[in-house]
Amino acid sequence: MPDSTTDEAAVEPIAHAPCDKLIQHGAQVRDAWVLSRDAQTLPEARPAIVPLALWREAGDATSTAPWLASDVELDGELAEALALAPLVAIDFPSFTDGRGYTLARLLRERFGYTGEIRAIGDVLIDQLYYMRRCGFDAMALRDDQDLNAALRALSSFSVSYQPAVDLAEPLFARRKRERPVT
Repeated sequence: MPDSTTDEAAVEPIAHAPCDKLIQHGAQVRDAWVLSRDAQTLPEARPAIVPLALWREAGDATSTAPWLASDVELDGELAEALALAPLVAIDFPSFTDGRGYTLARLLRERFGYTGEIRAIGDVLIDQLYYMRRCGFDAMALRDDQDLNAALRALSSFSVSYQPAVDLAEPLFARRKRERPVT
């Protein structure tokens, strides 16, 4: 009879090596951070991105950073604690889950967070341009995504109509300012 224990090769690792497909400020960079999904124990490797509750318990804002689940409620108290973090990672459990965009915008616009906001999880090329507009400055691509195509995707659009974190003025206002009525 086959062994009923879980095959270790099929289980997602709890601590991941630094991401080799990390884009920050529009360029590929070497990732110094280890991502841990273990909600119980801090990883030995540092610096480490850990679940929010574990980060709060550890009280180490220099060598650990929190990752936020997409369903976290971001209020003033949490935002004040996150202001001490060197980076805040926001998890995308599925590319169809858009709550991470809202968390990034709230961190930047409402709470004035100035550190790195990193997208982790199910991060696809199609999302990168919009992530940057919402306040993400780093994106850890899913393993099957092509890095060169991702870098090109960041410049897919040359003009934005709507205001966002990266450009607060809508297109009509920019055009009006650039071409004064005579």
